[in-house]
Amino acid sequence: MTTNSVTKLPYWVRGDTNAFFGFGVNVLVNVLTLTGLCIGVIKMPASDVFGVILPALGVALVAGNIYYTFLARRLAAKEGRSDVTAMPYGPSVPHMFIVIFVIMLPIYLTTGNPVQAWTAGIAWAFIIGIIVLIGAFVGPYIRKYTPRAALLGTLAGISITFISMNPAGNMWNYAWIALPVFGLLLIGLLTDVKLPFNFPIGLAALLVGTAIGWIGGAMSVPDVTAAARDIAFAFPHLKFDLLLDGLSDMAPLLATAIPLGVYNFTEAMTNVESAATAGDRYNLRSVLLADGAGAVIGSCLGSPFPPAVYVGHPGWKAAGGRTGYSMATGVVIALLCFFGLFGLLGSIFPTAAIVPILLYIGLLIGAQAFQATPRAHAAAVVAALIPNIASWATGQMDNVLSAAGTTASDVGIGALAGAGVVYDGLKTLGEGAILAGLVLGAIVAFIIDKRFWHAAIFAGSGAVLSFIGLIHAEKVQWNADGQVSLGYLFLTVVCVLFALTRPTPRIPDAAEIELMREEGAEAGVPAPREKEPAVSQ
Repeated sequence: MTTNSVTKLPYWVRGDTNAFFGFGVNVLVNVLTLTGLCIGVIKMPASDVFGVILPALGVALVAGNIYYTFLARRLAAKEGRSDVTAMPYGPSVPHMFIVIFVIMLPIYLTTGNPVQAWTAGIAWAFIIGIIVLIGAFVGPYIRKYTPRAALLGTLAGISITFISMNPAGNMWNYAWIALPVFGLLLIGLLTDVKLPFNFPIGLAALLVGTAIGWIGGAMSVPDVTAAARDIAFAFPHLKFDLLLDGLSDMAPLLATAIPLGVYNFTEAMTNVESAATAGDRYNLRSVLLADGAGAVIGSCLGSPFPPAVYVGHPGWKAAGGRTGYSMATGVVIALLCFFGLFGLLGSIFPTAAIVPILLYIGLLIGAQAFQATPRAHAAAVVAALIPNIASWATGQMDNVLSAAGTTASDVGIGALAGAGVVYDGLKTLGEGAILAGLVLGAIVAFIIDKRFWHAAIFAGSGAVLSFIGLIHAEKVQWNADGQVSLGYLFLTVVCVLFALTRPTPRIPDAAEIELMREEGAEAGVPAPREKEPAVSQ
């Protein structure tokens, strides 16, 4: 593509409107959620949430989304294409809950001081950013040698559990609002049916759900009036004092920051792989550097919520989004943060009219994990899903027990087992779920392909990672869970013994070879040699 043609590449196309309303609503939901968590769970003053945290998050979002728009336009220029879709970027959903319930809430419950909990959250986000920056230099090698089934299966595990299940539960609390919205999204985004005058389906779905909610009495005018009184402009400013206070006692934070930092760059790898599957091959290092920088900048300004590349790129691409929707989302959400409008928006739009977009993304990413990997690797995709399901399930159990004023240890593992609840094993399986899913998925994929040396390497990595607590353990420490490490070590021995028999690796079928050629990437199976016959067209 020439320089002149790059200049003519539009910043906005019709499909960007659909993607903007879909992705913008997605980010809007997440910011509304984290706002409610800060005020409702940590009991932070609304002035700190609306005056410091949200403006800090706004700076990170607008900078990050403009950067990803730049990357998309650069990729379009490099490849001479006009159909490149920018990567979506916003506050990391799993981290949003983890920093509240794992980092900040225990400190608040112990001290009764929300500011002390806040400083710990800021320090934790800063450490996450540093780890992701380091990951920018090792992540590309992990992606290169990891089967696609493991990467996409892990991503599907996140989307099905942490991204989809809570929204789905909220939807069925108000199914009379949510299901019509969900139906409109499915029709508009999964089919070629268009609304009259090509009206954006995302906006139409939000307006229909809001109208149903107001007519049905789910919303309240006094709530809107009260929220409107809190509108005030707040511009971000440096909060080094809070950051340094949090870092003064950083040792306890490392136990979760290290594995979750690894999670961050692993998640970014899977999202880059997802984008590549959809046809847009981004440089992983550029993505990781942006994610790490966003977390560091946000924490310096007072935000404990690390931003990251989102799941869902293929969905926004299918909706017609190109390079403009991401930048527009960042700018609009930032303005809403600066003007403190999220309290008002939360009182206008029913939650049930907003969350169906998250379930749509979960459906799309879950399906992609099976569609864009070799059919022979379906079992590997499921293996990569399982740790995330275990992590979500035990999190739900812990929340229920906490609401009842008790814990699993107080009830007793034996009592839970007697009731048919496999709590202990699921808890171990789900710790470090992203990395654990990647390891398990890779082992299964390589065993299916009879590439036992590769399987042995990943099994050995599982032994090391579990021994130091990065997976299958509550915290990072030496000999974190010896029995799990021993299990992975024995599995390594099994794989080595079979490798010594020198079996012939599984031969990819024609569909797999074509998939590898179309994607131009390693798919976890050997690429065909030149002398192999080409797939007939």
